[in-house]
Amino acid sequence: MTETTVGIGGAAESTDMVLNIGPQHPSTHGVLRLRLVLDGEVIRQAEPVVGYMHRGAEKLFEARDYRQIVMLANRHDWLSAFSNELGVVMAVERMLGMEVPERAVWLRTLLAELNRVLNHLMFLGSYPLELGGITPVFHAFREREELQTAMEEVSGGRMHYMFNRVGGLKEDLPAGWLGRARQAVASVRSRMDVYDRLVLGNEIFRARTRGVGVLDRETVHAFGVSGPIARASGVDFDLRRDEPYLAYGELQDTLRVVVREDGDCLARFECLLEQTHNALELADACLDRLAELPQGPVNQRLPKVLKAPEGHTYAWTENPLGLNGYYLVSKGEKTPYRLKLRSASYNNIQALVELLPGTLVADMVAILGSFFFVVGDIDK
Repeated sequence: MTETTVGIGGAAESTDMVLNIGPQHPSTHGVLRLRLVLDGEVIRQAEPVVGYMHRGAEKLFEARDYRQIVMLANRHDWLSAFSNELGVVMAVERMLGMEVPERAVWLRTLLAELNRVLNHLMFLGSYPLELGGITPVFHAFREREELQTAMEEVSGGRMHYMFNRVGGLKEDLPAGWLGRARQAVASVRSRMDVYDRLVLGNEIFRARTRGVGVLDRETVHAFGVSGPIARASGVDFDLRRDEPYLAYGELQDTLRVVVREDGDCLARFECLLEQTHNALELADACLDRLAELPQGPVNQRLPKVLKAPEGHTYAWTENPLGLNGYYLVSKGEKTPYRLKLRSASYNNIQALVELLPGTLVADMVAILGSFFFVVGDIDK
């Protein structure tokens, strides 16, 4: 008895297939393109192709003064706008040697943690959606709405807050806002167990994520992966604890750095969820401290034309998705000579080159979703 192999479509049995996922595909969160080389259902090569959204923000920084660049930096990771602003103004303040009023420091810390919760809730809802579970996203948007209402009241913006200024914040809080913010935080905290029960307790979700897309520690270090993705692979690093900025040095008793060792999709989701719980606890601690602080200024008086002295500096922050770095070079003008942005999603997404080969196409969506990236943050 002899066996005959029949090729379909011109020697298909001996050739690899190239498949483009995106640049517009529900799994890519925007205009990201993945170029996959497939052997049947198995991925042999993967190449993230970026740049479809590139807006040249770094070049525009050079043509805007120090007040205007805050608006440009605000937008690349549209889920973390407050944190994006923060890194830029911290870099400029460091160049100027400027002290920020204590009240502004605690307010910045509070708003940064609320922004972290808003960011994480989006992924806590959208990731199960990508795996076929529609219910969690409705819960996520309900919780987001409560916190966005608080953020909108204080800043005037729902996503792009534009509330940070060099030397502090735009203005003080509205009357009674602390009480309303505390109520919103308590309301969201009371319902966070939904994700533990509805998502982590779901056997289909666990089957799709446990042991899938395992990212080892060596790859994390090689590609500069950071944030909850790195911590899910056992990299115990969080800038808020290891090099504190803002008021994090005084919040060490409340701050928990969430680490897992498995490095799979499930571990990344667990890190994100537990980090959300902790961000709400940090927000409560900030609210307690702000209630004790006396009334005072929330910003510094600035000259009409703000110029940074000649030199260079580097500021970095623990953004919701990982480390954001800002390398500022000044020639003593009112605009930056150079402002290089190191965004978390850009580094994180490069690890897919190593991670995807050897996995199944069916698992690609689960892996991609667990990387919690924003395409604007990749393309800047």
